[in-house]
Amino acid sequence: MKSAIQKSMAHLAIAAASFAVLAPGAQAAEQRFMTIGTGGVTGVYYAAGGAICRLVNKDRATHGLRCSVESTGGSVFNINTIRAGELDFGVAQSDWQYHAAKGSKVFEKDGPFKELRAVFSIHPEPFTVLARKESNITKFEDFKGKRFNVGNPGSGTRASMEQLLSTMGMSNADFAVASELKADEHGAALCDNKIDGFFYGVGHPSANIQDPITTCGAKLVPLTGPAIDKLASENSFYAKVEIPGGLYAGQDTPVPTYGVLATFVTSANVSDEVVYALVKGVFDNFDSFKKLHPAFAHLKPEDMIKNGLSAPLHSGAVKYYKEKGWM
Repeated sequence: MKSAIQKSMAHLAIAAASFAVLAPGAQAAEQRFMTIGTGGVTGVYYAAGGAICRLVNKDRATHGLRCSVESTGGSVFNINTIRAGELDFGVAQSDWQYHAAKGSKVFEKDGPFKELRAVFSIHPEPFTVLARKESNITKFEDFKGKRFNVGNPGSGTRASMEQLLSTMGMSNADFAVASELKADEHGAALCDNKIDGFFYGVGHPSANIQDPITTCGAKLVPLTGPAIDKLASENSFYAKVEIPGGLYAGQDTPVPTYGVLATFVTSANVSDEVVYALVKGVFDNFDSFKKLHPAFAHLKPEDMIKNGLSAPLHSGAVKYYKEKGWM
């Protein structure tokens, strides 16, 4: 699986969504709203959600679906809120889908989320580190004693940051300041000289990364070394990848790092009809879907229904995939 993720990581990305659904054939008065949790409004999760919603809403006159996008704290928040029955769908990093299904890491207290179901995977997400131009940072270890944003609690980025620090033998105490800004806030904080760097799992190209690069000359920092080698070799949901050169001003050469896939998840408690309708909306209009963001241009259905998925596929999705001859 690593090779498949690594291969797909070479491509660009986007991500996430939230939508409202009414049962097929129901009258307007019977509409019920179902929500997809995404991420920050400047991130790829939120944009991907909007793309999915447009396709779902396009045919709502015939299937009765209605879709809307909700910004949330990210992967871990989305999974926990689906588990609580307060979200129906969500976008989550492939590593946190794995840990939720197994009941490990941040999900250890609550145990395995046995009702968690995968729908499909979306874009690749390299872990991305950005540093202030004036900080002269060339490798991650240079952030010791600096002001670093570790991400907001509840986000997949924060949970992945904690795993990276642990593997490197570091902790938040190694930073002069370990801020907990959301993804929508860290770019401005970097350019305002409130932090020296940040860590973020995101698909590329991303406005969230482009803005501080363009505004204040921020620089991408590689993630390499024994700790990265260990994470990639011991965890099937990680792969060593590169952020392609030429995506951002002054970043002409590829930047080595590691990463995951963005995945779309739900609960077994969500009906087959609803999941089937969502999947059909995306894949029946797949050419249109791929045009909604540069990253989607390289997505392939046969990869999306298997890569990065640790939880069982939802039976409503399986029905559609079998009809298409993909399973």
